[in-house]
Amino acid sequence: MKTTRYFEEQVLRKRPYIRREWCEEALRNPAHREVQGDGRVRYWIWVPELQKYLRVVTLEDGETVHNAFPDRGFKEVQP
Repeated sequence: MKTTRYFEEQVLRKRPYIRREWCEEALRNPAHREVQGDGRVRYWIWVPELQKYLRVVTLEDGETVHNAFPDRGFKEVQP
């Protein structure tokens, strides 16, 4: 998994409970995906261990993880 320096030095330090495999799974099989106005891509995945959705944000390439955090406000969109 490709990551930014910010993810390695800040995100994982502030949120050491976040597992890389959760981020990888979010990119492979997201519950929801959307592109931000700045081109970065948001992915959400349900994490049973957290009992919350995890939001993973990548750079514009859609594969370099920049941020990840539990998203308390996310409600999965039903088709």
